[in-house]
Order: sequence, then structure tokens, then C-alpha cells
Amino acid sequence: MLYLKRTDSDDPDFVALVRLLDADLAIRDGEEHAFYAQYNKIDKIKYVVLAYEDGKALGCGAIKAYEPCTMEVKRMYVLPASRGKGIASQVLAELEGWARELSYTRCILETGLKQPEAISLYKKNGYQLFPNYGQYAGVENSVCFEKMVI
Repeated sequence: MLYLKRTDSDDPDFVALVRLLDADLAIRDGEEHAFYAQYNKIDKIKYVVLAYEDGKALGCGAIKAYEPCTMEVKRMYVLPASRGKGIASQVLAELEGWARELSYTRCILETGLKQPEAISLYKKNGYQLFPNYGQYAGVENSVCFEKMVI
């Protein structure tokens, strides 16, 4: 049975999963990895969700304040052996619920064209494409999504 835990970026299970995520992204993004990595630091993230089964951390995700009513979804990852079981959708739903509890009404995120699984996940969970924001404006391999979480 899946257990979701709310924590922060100091959690050692989150740090370990993010290391695996970054290793995967370094391969997928190639030369562009350094550009993206600068925006994906995990220090001081207050809102992290970890997914556990039988005491093992299988996946993670985080949100951080972006604008007064908007949270940005960050660091979504599920171990390859645990994919296809709906874990990422459960983590994402928990993050959206947490954002609502904190009085945020919208979640935004950026993912890459080289991450088709992520694009499918967000579309399946009701996220809509919208113009690339902030540091991702004009970046050809970035795709940005938003969802109202009222």
C-alpha cells in the first residue's frame, strides 16, 4: 500500500531520489543540462511529498511559491521499476491539495520535450499548455503547463 509523506527538502529520501532524477536528466538533456540544473536546486524547499511502499521511497515531488497565488511544481520523479502504477499522479494530487491548503489557486511547471512521460502525466492530470514563463521563455526544449487547483 502506498503511503504519502509530507516533508521538506532536508529529507534524506528526497535528496537521494533527486540525485537519481538529476542523473536521468543529465542523460536526457545532454549539453542543455547545466542550463536547467541551475533552476532545480533543492535547498530550502518547504513542501515536498514522498511516496513510500513497504518502507522504501519510490517517488517524490515538490512545490514552491512562484507568485502570490501560484505554486511551481518541481522535482517530480518515480523510480523506473515503480513507474506505470499511478504513483506520480498520487504525488501530484497531494501537492495540489497542499497548495490549496496554503491558499494557492494555481500550479505551474516546466518540463522538457525530451521527457514525454512527464508531458503525458501532466496532461492526464488536467494540466494545460501555456506560454513558457520566466527563465524558460524562448527555450525551445521547454514545455510549460498550468492548472487551477481551486
